Amino acid sequence: MDPDQDLNKTAEAEPSRKRKSRCCDGFKMFLAALSFTFISRTLSGAIMKSSITQIERRFDITSSIAGLIDGSFEIGNLFLIVFVSYFGSKLHRPKIIGIGSFVMGIGSILTALPHFFMGYYRYSKETYINPSENSTSSLSTCSINQNVLLNNTSPEREGKGWEKESDSYMWVFVLMGNMLRGIGESPIQPLGISYLDDFAKGETSFYLGSLFAIGMIGSVLAFTVGSLFSKMYVDIGYVDLSSIRITPNDSRWVGAWWLSFLFAGLLSIMSSIPFFFLPKSLDKPQKERKVSVPLHVFKTNEERNPMTLAIDHGQKATENITGFCQSLKTILTNPLYVLFLFLTLIQSSAFIGIITYVFKYIEQQYGQTASATNIVLGFITIPTIATGMFVGGYITKRFKLSLLGIAKYLLSINIVTFTVFLLNFALICESKSVAGLTLTYDGNNPVASHINVPLSYCNSDCNCDASQWEPVCGDNGITYISPCLAGCKSSSGSKRSIVFHNCSCVEATGSQNKSNSVNLGACPRDEQCTKKFYIYIAVQIIHSFTSSLGTSSTLMLVFKNVQPELKSLAVGFHTFTIRTLGGILAPIYFGALIDRSCMKWSISSSGKQGSCRIYNSTFYGKTFLGMIESFKFTTLILYIVFIYAMKKVYQGKDTKASENRRKSVNEANLEFLNNDGRFVPSARADAETYT
Repeated sequence: MDPDQDLNKTAEAEPSRKRKSRCCDGFKMFLAALSFTFISRTLSGAIMKSSITQIERRFDITSSIAGLIDGSFEIGNLFLIVFVSYFGSKLHRPKIIGIGSFVMGIGSILTALPHFFMGYYRYSKETYINPSENSTSSLSTCSINQNVLLNNTSPEREGKGWEKESDSYMWVFVLMGNMLRGIGESPIQPLGISYLDDFAKGETSFYLGSLFAIGMIGSVLAFTVGSLFSKMYVDIGYVDLSSIRITPNDSRWVGAWWLSFLFAGLLSIMSSIPFFFLPKSLDKPQKERKVSVPLHVFKTNEERNPMTLAIDHGQKATENITGFCQSLKTILTNPLYVLFLFLTLIQSSAFIGIITYVFKYIEQQYGQTASATNIVLGFITIPTIATGMFVGGYITKRFKLSLLGIAKYLLSINIVTFTVFLLNFALICESKSVAGLTLTYDGNNPVASHINVPLSYCNSDCNCDASQWEPVCGDNGITYISPCLAGCKSSSGSKRSIVFHNCSCVEATGSQNKSNSVNLGACPRDEQCTKKFYIYIAVQIIHSFTSSLGTSSTLMLVFKNVQPELKSLAVGFHTFTIRTLGGILAPIYFGALIDRSCMKWSISSSGKQGSCRIYNSTFYGKTFLGMIESFKFTTLILYIVFIYAMKKVYQGKDTKASENRRKSVNEANLEFLNNDGRFVPSARADAETYT
């Protein structure tokens, strides 16, 4: 052999090895950067969910408006997801992902900005906190000669930090920030996974599973951070905390929610930096393919008339639009696809309602603080869901289920989750005993309705402000709306240790061996309700595990019942429908349903209704759980109809042929991911849709 040829081969092999080494290094850098971004993405999403109650109280808004704020993420994401997924693959994908992460971070920071432009949080009408004066005005007590109510706000105090009317619409900035976060998040998953698939050398399934597993770290971190910051008072660093008389157990407590969003925003911005240093392509496969194209092709194109090329482009665009409409018509006239689309829409709406308001439900139903709720959901539910997803994928792969077998498997899972969720009805706590809402003001008789409960002989001459909310707890276990409405004549102590004495309404209950004094703060839940809370946690672990068993299998049925060339469109339209009718609308109507169970609303200085102070626990639990369970029951019925329809469609056909096309669950999850990244749903949509 010619020595020169050996030298040439060696010289050619050396750059090839270097190029391969550089490719591997670049791929590892991209994988690490994308993992960091997945963590920051799930972190910011989980923080929004865990902060809904805090935002509701801080901006004095209803649950339905809070649901609109939560759904604004989906609105922002839908603005760009189709365009980014289609056109993003033709541009510099790493840089677009970097820009998206940066915008996502800016959105989180924008969500926190209203805190810096609003006055100090005013948790009670008569409370005025001056950072330069460590003082708190005295609480109102029963005074027969009291003619001037304390709800009148002087201009001087309003200028020093009292709530201004201009603050009433500051929640719009939170909505805009969450929408911007959705816009920034749109390119991360579709372009990230398509780029990963291009250069993963057949190991995309492994890397994708690793990415989603790493992303779960963001959820756990979010609940940890949320728990820490929710213990801190919202105006920490601005006011003397020793002057704050409410505690995290109070329904008016607002933690430092804005710190969570600042943390999430800075983390997202940091995660965007590496993408700006990554190449558009790691091994330039497109250029290599272009070299192999015969020269006469380029020559033919160059010799063609520019007018002809323009006409061809116009015809191609028309054909693309016509083809898209025809393809969309094909899947929408597929009865199996449409039925399963409707089925998963109802299923995901129930799940979205749960994850949006589960924090609020635990706080209101069991009297838990926001900090404790974050810990429970973060360290118990999240690992359970991850385990269920893994076990469900293994079951489908191990038993090699056919399409009909997968449908029956999902039906069995939904029967179990429906049954387990029924146990929650037995864990509903009785409403608190509140004089003026569930009992008469003398505490002796229940009332038929909490609306306009008349005053009793024990407080009718006290000239109390009926709109005030300053709960106190009597030794008789009854909560009173305010010291004045409890008929208290005097007080002792200061700040959180205030005790009110000579309370005529407490004395009217006639309880023996009890004093007629009350302590500041609502009465805590009884021991029986606390026991129900621990059982509730066990039920949620079982429910989370069983419901997550069908995550991968549900995705397979979305596109396995349509023609192979329509899989991308089938998944894309499915995701669009779930996000529009589920992700945006479900938080709003679930919030409106929750608002109906409110017994006492906060009232602003101008007389406007704000956030809810206390709910009817029994009515809240029955309506909230009832709505979710009705969705689950409807899902069961539709699964039975779906299985029956599948049997009719596949009856007499060669099912073995369908089984031969089937792959493992992980591979099926990637079948709809085109190399050009046309349309891929986000992880949040996947979680909300398939759990």
